[in-house]
Amino acid sequence: MSQSEEAEETEFPVALTATREYKELEQQMSLPENSADPTTLRKLGSRHAALQSIVDGYAQVQHLRSDLEAAQELAEVDSLFADEAKDLEIQLETAKDALRTALVPRDPDDARDTIMEIKAGTGGEEAALFAGDLMRMYARYAQRRGWAMEIQSENATQLGGIKDAQIVFRTKGTVAPADGVWASLKYEGGVHRVQRVPVTESQGRIQTSAAGIIVFPEADDDDDEIVIDPKDLKIDTFMSSGPGGQSVNTTYSAVRMTHIPTGIVISMQDQKSQIQNRAAALRVLKSRLLALKHEKEAEEAANLRHSQVRSLDRSERVRTYNFPENRIVDHRTGYKAYNLDQVLDGDLQAVIDSDIQADEAARLSHSAE
Repeated sequence: MSQSEEAEETEFPVALTATREYKELEQQMSLPENSADPTTLRKLGSRHAALQSIVDGYAQVQHLRSDLEAAQELAEVDSLFADEAKDLEIQLETAKDALRTALVPRDPDDARDTIMEIKAGTGGEEAALFAGDLMRMYARYAQRRGWAMEIQSENATQLGGIKDAQIVFRTKGTVAPADGVWASLKYEGGVHRVQRVPVTESQGRIQTSAAGIIVFPEADDDDDEIVIDPKDLKIDTFMSSGPGGQSVNTTYSAVRMTHIPTGIVISMQDQKSQIQNRAAALRVLKSRLLALKHEKEAEEAANLRHSQVRSLDRSERVRTYNFPENRIVDHRTGYKAYNLDQVLDGDLQAVIDSDIQADEAARLSHSAE
């Protein structure tokens, strides 16, 4: 065993283990019985993608360490290789830092798709219009990211705002955890405040109103973490309604599902049939219960899965959107920019990156303790 191989085993044993698991997963994914089973293949592929950044980072460290050893040996014979060795030392330390970051445990839900609920808060019709603005902002952001978006329910107002809406954002195919929907949208939960002159204001006065956002990772249909007993469900049916509350059909296709043990209520009306609404409501309920389970686990373990930038307090004010100054502020990270018009057009990544960076810094600090 070379010096570099010995150093890798002692310095990054977890990365070495991950690399071995990565290769084993590739072998399992190639087996006919696994490649023919979509559920098994998806689970194997998800784990394979989760290990990708560690494997790539470890391979880079191996490569640079090998090059450095060679350059150091040559420098003993020819001094021209001394500068190259110094450059490789710097590159190696940078690669090690990147690998250490990749090795910090991630939120296990990062690769999951995400359900988002948007609710108009204080401010009447202006709050509903702002909630509609937020929904369009996330739709455009999803389009930029290449995600699929499905509106599961929407309670619109006559002026074009929304009282409440429920949306699902999904990636197309298996992705690495860092590229998952939840990895980015988990920071959006809380109170979003707007400051602007409402369209309903005749005297041009600036008004403050708000909308609340709740986000939680979507549970997979075959996820065995959550099992729902049909006896724990109370299901009511009613007629779907449109803007202003008027009925939009004469059949009882809308569904209100109540989970008796937790009191969680899910209403679904935008699917084409009662059966589809029931299935959609059940998926949302399962996702809510999964999120509740993980939140309790995080609180009991006192870990940083929910960091300072992702509070469990849904009443926390997270952002302010100031239209007169074209300014957006994230109150958790101190991020401030004067491109609100672009943000509302879906250019949201810089704002979300400030949350991701703060979260990563907290996790790195925690892992170093």
